Amino acid sequence: MSKWIGDAMESLLASRMPVMTVTDTQYINPSLKQIRFSGDLSNMHFEPGYAVVIRVSDIEHRNYTPTFYDTERGTMEIMFHIHGDAPGSNYIAALDVNDTLKISMPRGKKVYREPEKPQLLFGDETCLGVAFSLYPLWLGSGREFRFVFELDDANRDLPDRLGLTNYSVIPKKFGAENETLLTRLPIFENDTWRNWHNGNFILIGNAASVRNFRNVLKKRDVPGKSILMQAYWAEGKTGL
Repeated sequence: MSKWIGDAMESLLASRMPVMTVTDTQYINPSLKQIRFSGDLSNMHFEPGYAVVIRVSDIEHRNYTPTFYDTERGTMEIMFHIHGDAPGSNYIAALDVNDTLKISMPRGKKVYREPEKPQLLFGDETCLGVAFSLYPLWLGSGREFRFVFELDDANRDLPDRLGLTNYSVIPKKFGAENETLLTRLPIFENDTWRNWHNGNFILIGNAASVRNFRNVLKKRDVPGKSILMQAYWAEGKTGL
């Protein structure tokens, strides 16, 4: 998006793009930064998994998923995955207390479904915020749920550090290796799969991995309506 279009959008949509102030930052580890913001969220409607857009440069915008929000108190938290030398990562790494930015209205796919069925969330570091927001809802439901994370070796302990349970971690592999790892997950064991076959599956993160998991599920006759997919990024593509 060109700079003048970005400027025009912020001007025209000023009432729908509140200014947020950074009130606290902390690193969970070197690649995961948690930031708390305050601002007027009274006109915002959040759902677990919804994302807000943040302008990270004159011409670059990125989507980020809040892990916590309180519209009455005007507070919001986001866990940012910082990875490599990229506009989004550089911008977030530089944010400090008292810095300000604008956010868009939350929007996206509704990932939380009333958990009458087993629920599974699959993704990489970019999905940890979604997992963190869903966890108390799933835990309080009393129903069966599971997280499957594909993480870099340095981040394998992040789910535990975030207080998550009921999770499996697989290494990051691509192509056939990735699909093979997915087929070996405990949920696909015969006795367990009888229960999980009718579950809901939320697949987010790397586009190739999302497709691989969908292929594994389709080969096991999981109906398409039970599979929600959303690619957050893809190899060789910027800003997906």
